[in-house]
Amino acid sequence: MTSLWLDGAGDHQPQIDGSATKDAPNVEVIVVGAGITGLVVAALLARAGKRVLVVEARSAGAVATGNTTAKVSLLQGSRLSAISRRHSMDLVRQYVEGNREGQAWLAQYCTERGIELQYEDAYSYAQFERGLPTARAEFEAAVSAGLGVHWVDHMDVPFEFRGGVRLAEQIQFDPMPLLGALITELHERGGRLMTGHRVYAASTSDGRVSVKLRSAQGREQIAHADHCVLATGTPILDRGGFFARLHPSRSYCVAFDVPGSLPRSMMLSVDQPTRSVRYAPTAGGERLIVGGGGHTVGRKDSARTSYDELVGWTRRHFPGAEPTHYWSAQDYVPVDELPYVGPLLPGVDRFLVATGFAKWGMTNGVAAALLLAKRLLGGEQARWAPAFASWNPHELTGLTTALKNNLEVGWHMAAGWVSPIAHRNTPLREGAGSVSGPPWNMAARSVVGGEERRVSPVCTHLGGVLSWNDAEKSWDCPLHGSRFGPDGTVLEGPATRDLSR
Repeated sequence: MTSLWLDGAGDHQPQIDGSATKDAPNVEVIVVGAGITGLVVAALLARAGKRVLVVEARSAGAVATGNTTAKVSLLQGSRLSAISRRHSMDLVRQYVEGNREGQAWLAQYCTERGIELQYEDAYSYAQFERGLPTARAEFEAAVSAGLGVHWVDHMDVPFEFRGGVRLAEQIQFDPMPLLGALITELHERGGRLMTGHRVYAASTSDGRVSVKLRSAQGREQIAHADHCVLATGTPILDRGGFFARLHPSRSYCVAFDVPGSLPRSMMLSVDQPTRSVRYAPTAGGERLIVGGGGHTVGRKDSARTSYDELVGWTRRHFPGAEPTHYWSAQDYVPVDELPYVGPLLPGVDRFLVATGFAKWGMTNGVAAALLLAKRLLGGEQARWAPAFASWNPHELTGLTTALKNNLEVGWHMAAGWVSPIAHRNTPLREGAGSVSGPPWNMAARSVVGGEERRVSPVCTHLGGVLSWNDAEKSWDCPLHGSRFGPDGTVLEGPATRDLSR
């Protein structure tokens, strides 16, 4: 399944030789991950004269950035009220200020390079009466944070609306032209992008970082640098234990061709089931994008039902709607609700991380890149930096959530090793997958494209037993969100090694 943004994304990308036949270069900074965060920080560093290498396991934007709803908004569902329940209003204001700076940087960069932006009002709204207290709490938090929001009781939309918060002049766009422009700037300033190379290990020696890379063809290389930035959704190095401080969530989107006019505003419900709505201009006319269906990675019996639910809802409210694209994305929610940007370990700057954007990477990701670039260039840190700190006493507010999340991880670890015993090794239909067998002889079988494959069902990160994702045709880990293709190839971390066959 390909997102609306990735379908034809090559039209926006400069021609890049990602195969890299020469040895990996000796540079000053290695950035792991070619999404919005990694490419913005790489371009900023290259602009300052740093020798930069960006390493991407797949292609630019292939994971989160190319599968987002691409809303660049300071009004973010119920994020502000969620943060305010755990932290002071000073930290909430710092979070908003950081997002505001990220939004402004993105808008200016796109405008200077002729990248199309749409400025529309954003709404966080209640679909039902039970959602009104949450929407009211978001309104109060937004007012306290200094946003110029308004409360709206009624709105002329063809779906349920009981009241909500409006923030004018927010941004939506197609993120792939931005990535293309960043890659062009990176190359023009002497930086380098290596696609099709996965980082699987890293170490430090004599004050330098050594990063081990493996190409899609199995060729291994080592790159050296002074610093390494991990911009990979969740950090691929376990030092710092970020995998235990993040909750992995997968959510779904469908683009539709709809007869008639579409709502102009960006809509996001604060109650369940989540509904995200926006329009998107394309060469073939405007499309309606509807998102939702979120769940913890690897913990839903049938992810395909999320797509079915979105299609059914859209056809009820937009008669004649026909799906054109299906896609999903993975996001990481921090236990204390605030992003983690900074050292992988306290006080050690050799490895830096940017994670925990809780589905709002278009603003948080740019803000994170600005912070990391300033840190690496020796600039004065922004006054809003404390709200984004990777290590800070304010994280103690998330201890209860962390304990709950990790108790659930332990339960799924145990259940995963027991439940396959009851599954019989029966023939599978197309698109299906199953784990069966006793703990000492389990196998994960799937049938995709008429080919049956057998791989180990044990995640190469921390040994969780995988679940089949019937929407994405992947093996997903219910512990910390690692994902693998039907052939066992790792798709998303924190795992860095393929499944054994």
